[in-house]
Amino acid sequence: MEQHIKFKRIRPRIYVETDLSVQEINLRIKDYLNKDECRCGGESTEGYATFWPPENEQHFWSPQLTITLDTEESLTKVRGLYGPKPSVWTMFVFFYAVIAFAILIVSMIGLSFWSLGQPATVLWFVPILTLVFLSLYLVAYSGQKLGHRQMTNLHRALEHCLQREIEPI
Repeated sequence: MEQHIKFKRIRPRIYVETDLSVQEINLRIKDYLNKDECRCGGESTEGYATFWPPENEQHFWSPQLTITLDTEESLTKVRGLYGPKPSVWTMFVFFYAVIAFAILIVSMIGLSFWSLGQPATVLWFVPILTLVFLSLYLVAYSGQKLGHRQMTNLHRALEHCLQREIEPI
């Protein structure tokens, strides 16, 4: 039975220090990705690796795990970020920016009318846009829930390569 991993953020991170060298970690990742029991795809280059679910299991909300490896004082620091594909992340950032810009413009117009003593009914759009902004956050959160099993598989793959348990932060 596979243990449940609790991811506490929309884009969870990991941070691990290990005695393994960057080259050894890259070699372990490449070896693991070539094994038949590997439940993910990926690639690894010097100091950088990416894991993703198998092509036949991918959907819109499929996550990926991006790893950077840095050596400092005889320790290798492994930093990882779980998130959606870059195109999905870019789309969400674009929508957040458009909504935030709309809130700014509507607020400026409404407050200008209000300061001139005119009716500022346009200000009713601010709470509506804020609700749209929050609903977009909830959509992202529900998308993470749909990709949770895949995130767990990616996490287990990295744990296998580093041969230790890792707690997401």
